[in-house]
Amino acid sequence: MAVGTIANARAWFRTLLYGGTVAMVDALVPRRGYAVQKDIAYGSGQRQVLDIYVPDDLTAPAPVLLFFHGGSWQFGDKNQYRALGQAFASKGIVTAVANYSLFPPNGFPRFIEDAAQAFQHVRCNAGAFGGNPDRIFLCGHSAGAHIATMLGVNGDYLRAAGVDPLLPRGIIGIAGPYDFLPLKDPVLIELFGGDNVPQTQPIHFVDGKRAPMLLAHGRDDTTVGAGNSKRMAQKLQSVGSEVVVRYYDGTGHIGILLSLAPGFRKRTTLYQDMLAFIAEH
Repeated sequence: MAVGTIANARAWFRTLLYGGTVAMVDALVPRRGYAVQKDIAYGSGQRQVLDIYVPDDLTAPAPVLLFFHGGSWQFGDKNQYRALGQAFASKGIVTAVANYSLFPPNGFPRFIEDAAQAFQHVRCNAGAFGGNPDRIFLCGHSAGAHIATMLGVNGDYLRAAGVDPLLPRGIIGIAGPYDFLPLKDPVLIELFGGDNVPQTQPIHFVDGKRAPMLLAHGRDDTTVGAGNSKRMAQKLQSVGSEVVVRYYDGTGHIGILLSLAPGFRKRTTLYQDMLAFIAEH
């Protein structure tokens, strides 16, 4: 299976959330050098909120990173991601971390529609936070990577939110599922409206050049197999679209994300790879 074990994904994220890992990492995150604006509404729904990490002392409009959390489209929360917010705000990048509607009750494509609304809000308000509305990068981990890349390859979602689909400057997918049919997990079959629906797959919409992409994956990921990034990259390359792929040895589904946090950044080069990608574009 392209997605190894969705039950494992749920277990990993519950461990991350409830097992003390978040608290441990959060304790290591510096509180200086940036300001956080919490629970900014980008829509009327309870989960349509985001946090924005704004670097101190910005002197010019900064690039913006809009991040979507993982959690098998069923759980997760922006409040887990101070480490990510600090990581990029400390480098002069305005960083927004968004919540989105979860299953149940909201299945595909509601979470992608929410993400498009979040992009529209961030673009319209980027200037108020010192961000450059023409340099917004979409990013996500796991299910969030699926959401971010779907916005990048299927322009219908951004158009429906009143946004030009060519506006994202780049897409960064971390341990993402892009090509994972057929589904076997009964929860995901219900969530996606069937076991073999091509319209749920980002790879299905790659039929021409798209925004530049960075796809990152741990070679030891048994939850979302690295073949997802390999196949997505091959499809993008086949249509002449710019893509960089990074694989990290000895790293699994959660370890790749933790490698963005203080105290863990020597585990992979993901942090440096993301900064280089944003700087280049």
